[in-house]
Amino acid sequence: MTEAKAPDRFPVGLTIATAIAFAILCALGVWQVQRLAWKTELLRQIETRSTAPPAALERVLARAEGEDLGFYRVQVVCPGLDTAPFLQLYALKDGQAGSRLISACPLGAGPYGAILVDRGFVPDTVSARPPVADAGRPVEVVGLLREPEPGNFVTPDNRPGENQWFSRDVAAMAQALGARDPAPVFLLAETPTNPDFPALQPAPLPGEIPNRHLEYALTWFGL
Repeated sequence: MTEAKAPDRFPVGLTIATAIAFAILCALGVWQVQRLAWKTELLRQIETRSTAPPAALERVLARAEGEDLGFYRVQVVCPGLDTAPFLQLYALKDGQAGSRLISACPLGAGPYGAILVDRGFVPDTVSARPPVADAGRPVEVVGLLREPEPGNFVTPDNRPGENQWFSRDVAAMAQALGARDPAPVFLLAETPTNPDFPALQPAPLPGEIPNRHLEYALTWFGL
């Protein structure tokens, strides 16, 4: 007489694990859809603001406190900017390592006493730097306002004593430059601040800001 075969047990553990993985993948897909909407709006805002005629910096800075000032195109005259002291912020441009030179531009009007100006990028292959002197000529700067970009867990600590900076810290940089009451944003120059020093390349924005969140969302949902 043949023994009856015991029924297969329902794989409870595997089912629970599969359900958890399914929920996580769906959540990641939804998150990427939300990121897609955010990035699309951000790119629209960047396009609108960065291609508009430049407005007076003091007028833009006088907007309501807490308003997002990123990517507004502005102009301002900075006294002595071509020979101003500068900090060196580590950066990459087109895959090449180098430094962005950060100086303070004093402001004569508006709610702030100064704004930090990112004068441009110098590759590591160039050892020379612009001159620093007490008296320089006024320089009209046209550029984009950018919110500070805080570092993450892999960003090295800033070393002010060695003039080595790895993240944009407005308060610390302003203190190092002796600038009082700085604006909470940076001005990234798109016009030359040192025409006689061509190695200093104005670089206000990356050439292309990727928006691949739809691809990522489809990947998560597909998985």
